[in-house]
Amino acid sequence: MRSGIARLLRWVVALALAAGLASPLFAERPGDARDPAPRTRSGNYDLRPQDVIEIKVFQEDDLNSVLRISRDGTVNFPLIGTVRVGGRSPQGAAAAIRELLARDYLVNPQVSVTVRDFSKQRFTVLGEVQRPGAYELPDRDAIDLLEAIGMAGGYTRIAEPSRITLKRVVGGRETILKLDAKKMAREGDGRPVEVKPGDVITVGERIF
Repeated sequence: MRSGIARLLRWVVALALAAGLASPLFAERPGDARDPAPRTRSGNYDLRPQDVIEIKVFQEDDLNSVLRISRDGTVNFPLIGTVRVGGRSPQGAAAAIRELLARDYLVNPQVSVTVRDFSKQRFTVLGEVQRPGAYELPDRDAIDLLEAIGMAGGYTRIAEPSRITLKRVVGGRETILKLDAKKMAREGDGRPVEVKPGDVITVGERIF
């Protein structure tokens, strides 16, 4: 009789364990299988002009601000004035603001930066192209320098494709690249240059 009860108890325990393993506690969470792009955007995203960001300083409510990043990549923050945040990650921008506040105003300030509104991803083509101006980058597909010039209508008759400059903000600093699109256009010659948000491409004029 006791052995029968023992077997029954073991059977009940086995069923309980099986039910536990199949329960939601051990199941894959719904979010685990989602497209990781939103996490990439928030984790590796570089701030750019026209983004709207929220800056909070712990226990300093008077400093909390919602600001739009200006065209030169800066914001005007209370106490410290103009701060360059464009080209930095939200974490990098928070670190820069924290350092400036700690230098003269607050002891060990805790700063957070979050993006409230993402700007449209645009690049600008200037100089000797048919339709100079700002253009939106495709949502998913990357484009290279030659494609960007094509979107601007191509070269004018006095353009010099070997004299192209590309201005880009990297890590909060503006860099200038000198590029030869004539060389890139040759099949298999030169590496394509991917266009990034905020890039300013200028096509030079032919020297006669």
